[in-house]
Amino acid sequence: MKTERMYQIIRLPHVSEKTARLQADSNQYVFEVRTDANKTDIKRAVEGLFDVDVEQVQVVNVKGKQKSFRFVPGRQKGWKKAYVRIKAGQTIEEVQADT
Repeated sequence: MKTERMYQIIRLPHVSEKTARLQADSNQYVFEVRTDANKTDIKRAVEGLFDVDVEQVQVVNVKGKQKSFRFVPGRQKGWKKAYVRIKAGQTIEEVQADT
């Protein structure tokens, strides 16, 4: 898989308190990914970009919220996130959350 395609699949890391806890406890990292990406694409992209061994990938479709934009009802876009578990002893330094 080409590096450009890997960067298109893995859009950005999702950083929150929950993801920081997952990193510390179960060696899982959370990424925002393309909506058409599947588990094998995500696994190959993470292994290629960060040089780690992926054990498991879980994918969640996040629905967009109903919002009001200047008193006009609207809807935010939905997105997809992936929970990626890597092998014990390995870390992704670029995605480390400050704990």
